[in-house]
Amino acid sequence: MAKLLSSIPIKVASISKELRDYAALNLPRNHDVPLLDSLQRPLRDLRISVTDRCNLRCTYCMPRDVFDEQHNFLPRSELLSFEEIARLVKLFIPLGVQKIRLTGGEPLLRRGIERLVEMLARLNTNAGKPLEVALTTNGVLLAQKAQSLKDAGLSRISVSLDSLNNTTFRRMSDSDVPVGTVLDGIAAAQRAGLHPVKVNMVVQRVVNEHEILAMAEHFRHSGIVLRFIEYMDVGSSNGWRLDEVVSARVILERIAARYALRQIGANYPGEVAERWQYADGGGEIGVIASVTQVFCHDCTRARLATDGKLYTCLFATHGIDLREPLRLGAADTILTNLIAGRWGLRDDRYSELRATQQTPDKKIEMSYIGG
Repeated sequence: MAKLLSSIPIKVASISKELRDYAALNLPRNHDVPLLDSLQRPLRDLRISVTDRCNLRCTYCMPRDVFDEQHNFLPRSELLSFEEIARLVKLFIPLGVQKIRLTGGEPLLRRGIERLVEMLARLNTNAGKPLEVALTTNGVLLAQKAQSLKDAGLSRISVSLDSLNNTTFRRMSDSDVPVGTVLDGIAAAQRAGLHPVKVNMVVQRVVNEHEILAMAEHFRHSGIVLRFIEYMDVGSSNGWRLDEVVSARVILERIAARYALRQIGANYPGEVAERWQYADGGGEIGVIASVTQVFCHDCTRARLATDGKLYTCLFATHGIDLREPLRLGAADTILTNLIAGRWGLRDDRYSELRATQQTPDKKIEMSYIGG
């Protein structure tokens, strides 16, 4: 233990017992064999929340009665710096990470986000290919940022848009932002060459389910991939109820009643979206059955929260702190052991346990670890 922690220039006691336990694992690594968790799932994707702040108050994510004017967001000093993020990403890559997705909160609120994109876009995977750097945004600031993000090396972008109707959109986002602002951002992303742009629609019964077909028609023949997401029980503050879920099956049936669809294969192992194409060549849609279908068995995603905690599930209750040892001067070996040790013990399978009611009452909010 003393040897493992010798590079940290302060008392070992300053590091929590949990972190010491993970560091002490010192897992042997054969770099020709992928790092696997306890259910034999590899680590391929890392989602990084760069801010816990957002310029919308979507009712299913950051309801205003919880995230109001008195809410204590993290001070800047508690956020991971871009240099800290880049250092950690460099340690995740040898463990198998091939793709980074920057999230929030709203990532475009993080000042100088293009600089972080540029730092990450310079990195290569174990196979020597450029690291894929993607970003998910609500689109409010995208019209001003799309070209600079592309120039910085951003690979792909996803935009959240739950309605084309201003009244419905403002109800769901609890804001005065017009739909046109988000549509302008999507158009700017297309002009900048961030192809394919993906648009994500969270479907909630009664609230916006009547717009499923309108959204499908709007983005047909546009080159944009529209993905419908089941309203899910992320966090503990959105008042989620199962009877408000519109299933992926129902969504597909409504679209197929107007346009013939054919299913196509996944882009990569562990892809959460089930992919479909219009039979007439009108483009592609996807459905993410985050509630009605179990997909834990091939989940390859880890999540780095705004304050540097590592989570291994979107529905997690607990993460391990990487910021603490990072700022105490821990060597790369220590940090790598922390990451590999946590992933090696990972046994998360929330969507499987949901059906058995063996689920936690208190979960980390999506705005804190990214969607």
